Amino acid sequence: MSGRVPLVKPFRALRYDVRKAGPLDALVAPPFDVIPPDLRAKLLAASPHNVVRLIRPESEAEAAALLDEWLADGVLVRDPEPALWLLEEEFVGPDGVSRTRRGLVGRIRLVPYSDGIVLPHERTFARQKEARLRLLRALRTKMSPILVLHDGPSPGPAPGRTPDVEASFQGSRSRLWRLDDASVLADIAAPLVIADGHHRYETALRFHQEEGTEESAYVLATLVSTADPGLVVFPTHRLAGKPVPELNGAIRKTDLDGATEALERLGNLPRDRPAFVVLRPGCAVLAEAEPDPGSDLGVLDTAVVDRLGLADVRYTADAGEAEAAVASGVAEAAFLVRAPTIEQVEAFARAGETMPEKSTYFFPKLTTGLLMSPLDE
Repeated sequence: MSGRVPLVKPFRALRYDVRKAGPLDALVAPPFDVIPPDLRAKLLAASPHNVVRLIRPESEAEAAALLDEWLADGVLVRDPEPALWLLEEEFVGPDGVSRTRRGLVGRIRLVPYSDGIVLPHERTFARQKEARLRLLRALRTKMSPILVLHDGPSPGPAPGRTPDVEASFQGSRSRLWRLDDASVLADIAAPLVIADGHHRYETALRFHQEEGTEESAYVLATLVSTADPGLVVFPTHRLAGKPVPELNGAIRKTDLDGATEALERLGNLPRDRPAFVVLRPGCAVLAEAEPDPGSDLGVLDTAVVDRLGLADVRYTADAGEAEAAVASGVAEAAFLVRAPTIEQVEAFARAGETMPEKSTYFFPKLTTGLLMSPLDE
C-alpha cells in the first residue's frame, strides 16, 4: 500500500532542564531492552535524575512517583508549543566507519499492522510487552522513540544555530533542533517500516486499544529515510550453551583456520543462500545451506540458525565478543551471521512476513531521555 501517512504530528516535548538536572550526558540511557544489570548500575550512579530510573525502575509505582516529583521540581519541563525535531546522530559503527544518521522526531498514529500503514519486520517477545504495558499505564508518557523507516528523502540541512538539545552517550553524539514548520513531513508516505522498537509500538497500540482516546493514539518516533547515508544495519550473532546441535547433512561445512578467515569468507558469499559461521573452542566452520526455491524473499541466516534449536541463547552484535565468549567458556558455541540488507528488511515488511527475533541491529540505538511525549495531546 502506498499513499500519505494519515497523521504524523508535532508534539509538546517533555525534556530535562539541565540547570536543575545536571549535564544531559549523565541523564540519558539506551532503550530499556539493552540495559543489562551492570549498565543499569552505572546509569544509576551517573545521576540521581538519570532516565533509567523511569524506564527500568524497581517498580511501576516508584517510576510514576518519581516522574511526578521531577515534574514538580522542574527537573523535567514541558515545551509550551508543539514542534517536530531534526535529529542528527554522529557515531562510529562496529565496523569502525564514522557516519551521521539524520531523521525527524514526531508522533505517528498508532494503527494495526493489518492496515498496511505501519509494518513490522521482526517478531517480538510477549513477556517484554507485558512489562512495558504496565509501565506505560503508570507513567502515561512515551519515554523512548521508535525508529521508523520511510522511502522519502532525508531532511534538509540543520538550522544554522546551536542545537536545542545535545548529548553524547556510548560513542554516539545526538543533536536536536526544534522545527516549527511541519511542511518537512510532506515527503513522508506510507507504508512506514519499524526498524527498531517493535515492542514499544505494539505496547503503545495495545494501550491505545484499552484507552480508546485521541490522546493515546500516537507513539513517539524518529523517522529516517531508507536512502539516508547514515542508516546501517549490523548482524545479531547467537551465543549458545550446551547441548550444541550437530549440523545436518543438507548444510555444507568448511573447516577454516579461525574466526577471522571464517568471517571474511562469510562476508564474501553471495546472498542467494543462507550461511553462517560456527565457532567452537579451537575451531571455526563455515556453514552454507541450500536456497529455498519456494520463497521469493529467500531464507535469512538467522532463520536457519534458529531452526537448529540452540540452548541458552544470548545475543551480541560484536563478533569479537562472541569469539571471546567461546574462548573463555562463557558460551559453548557462537553462531555468526550476516546482517539483512535494508532492501531485505523492506521486502519482508511489505510482503507481510517477519524475520526471526533479533535478526537486525540498527546502529546506534536511539538515545532515551532527549525528548519524551506525555499522553495528553
